Amino acid sequence: MADLLATGSSALLAFQRALATTSHNVANVNTPGYSRQRVDLATRPGSGTSQTYVGAGVYAQNLERLADGLVFARQVDSSGELGRLKQLSAMSDRVDALFSDSATSLTRPLSEFFTAMDGVASEPTSRTARSQLLSAATRLADRWQTLDGRLAQLDHETDQRIAGAVADVNRLATEIANLNRDIAAAGSNASPDLLDARALRVDQLSGLVGATTVAQDDGALNVFTAGGQALVLGQRTQTLSTIADPYRPDRLQLALATPAGAVTLGAGSVSGELGGLLEFRGSLLDPARAELGRLAIAFAGSLNAQQAAGVDYNGDAGAALFALAAPRTAAHAGNDGSATLAAAVADLGALQGTDLVLRFDGSAWNATRADSGETVAMTGTGSAADPFLVDGLSLVVGGAAASGDRFLVSPTTGAPAGLRVAVSDPLAIAAAAPLQVAADSGNIGSARAAGTAITDTTAFASFAGATIEFLDSTSYTIDGAGPFAYAPGTPIAAGGWSLTLEGTPAAGDSFTLARTPPRSSDNANARALAALDAKGVLDGGLTSVATGLSQLTAQAGGQAHHADLSLQAQQTIHDQIGAERDSLSGVNLDEEAADMLRFQQAYQAAAQVMATADTLFQTLLAAVRR
Repeated sequence: MADLLATGSSALLAFQRALATTSHNVANVNTPGYSRQRVDLATRPGSGTSQTYVGAGVYAQNLERLADGLVFARQVDSSGELGRLKQLSAMSDRVDALFSDSATSLTRPLSEFFTAMDGVASEPTSRTARSQLLSAATRLADRWQTLDGRLAQLDHETDQRIAGAVADVNRLATEIANLNRDIAAAGSNASPDLLDARALRVDQLSGLVGATTVAQDDGALNVFTAGGQALVLGQRTQTLSTIADPYRPDRLQLALATPAGAVTLGAGSVSGELGGLLEFRGSLLDPARAELGRLAIAFAGSLNAQQAAGVDYNGDAGAALFALAAPRTAAHAGNDGSATLAAAVADLGALQGTDLVLRFDGSAWNATRADSGETVAMTGTGSAADPFLVDGLSLVVGGAAASGDRFLVSPTTGAPAGLRVAVSDPLAIAAAAPLQVAADSGNIGSARAAGTAITDTTAFASFAGATIEFLDSTSYTIDGAGPFAYAPGTPIAAGGWSLTLEGTPAAGDSFTLARTPPRSSDNANARALAALDAKGVLDGGLTSVATGLSQLTAQAGGQAHHADLSLQAQQTIHDQIGAERDSLSGVNLDEEAADMLRFQQAYQAAAQVMATADTLFQTLLAAVRR
């Protein structure tokens, strides 16, 4: 009877634990990261021989957490990639919207500007047409500033998101380290709920920074970033932080605090949301801002150059139509010398948007690309008389440099922020050509005037007229001075002006030049200004501003579309991994209900065994009392 009672009580306790575990599963059916638990039952050893053997019942051998380590590793890896693509897709979509939306893009105001310029070419003496051109120029400059400002806001927002994600990473790393401590202290008796809590935090950490795990013998998990930097080592953590960019204190960089100091982490060192933010900033946002600035510089520079080539309504040389800030230069925070660096655009056709690093090695300066480290060819000595020439820029170094001093040169980034209309008087638009050219009636060659321009405003101010006489088809004199060699297509220049001829001159041909008088109805320079819409000014004269803008818009759209497709593909993969995990670790309410009923019946049966044992025992006691 004692054996019967012991058997019943063991079953009662075992099924009670099974019922409690089942109810725990049901209670956590919607708990994130919860893994289903199961009680493993085992037979208690009995006693006696094969003929007299009596079993001793059952006991709960183990509480099993139903989880697969390989699936967990795949889920952690997928979470990191999914977090990266979510940020990359969301942020790139916003850049695409800025360039493609008619409310924020440059397409319409740029078209309106050149339409207004055509209006001036059609009516060069109309003050209304000139005023409309200045209004269109102001709207275009404002739109350029606004678009660059929105991109700058995205840059600032990226910094804020990085700082927020870093705080979350450090919090999760600390919680994982604390759970490691508790799990290691519990040893083999660590509860499944502790393991679930740690696994959930590892997965969340991977979504922020990307993670890989290595298990220790004591049950603790070491957690590393996608680039191999340790975040959690047992019960210890290494802090992720943000530090100021050494060239741009207003921009944050990601760093890992180590005993040897802060180690800067690039986009390739991390994944997850932080990796996506760094990749967005380095691969999409910065190039987009640089190209937008390159287009602004090309637009303003080409307009100003053509404006300076003509004369305004008052007969004066055209003043700059747009004002634009010089390219940015920034000294490294660790520079020891007193060197300074000034940059200016020297050649629009050769201008590139890529940032450059100018470094002094103790004896000479050299230039490299900031993104790739590639060496860039550079000429000149860096003095004001002989500046460095590199990628369409002229660089002048001042002061005394120390070995290792560095400067970051941003040729175009942020340029639109300083773009503005520099003239307010509609009469200051240089619509007319600077010279009136009259061919002698006795000319026998086919040469004719094709265009004139001002090359030096100061010298042209004293110009009162000139006569060009050709000695033959290859030489000429100017007011009797010369002879000078002539090549077809090469401008004839002197005294701050230039004349370009078409056709072939003959010996004895002459041309008389006079200043264009005030209030002229000539529209030659206005036509040249309007033609800049399609004229190649970038990439060696191959790309116009309008074409460059179309390419930038298409590139932003292509990058956003690619990021969206990658996100969709990764989301599908992540969902498949989640379904695989749920098939093993997820709580199935139908299955749990069946187990609940089965264990309840078994519990009731065990209770009946104990009741039977009690009845037998009471019967025996009653018999003895008689």
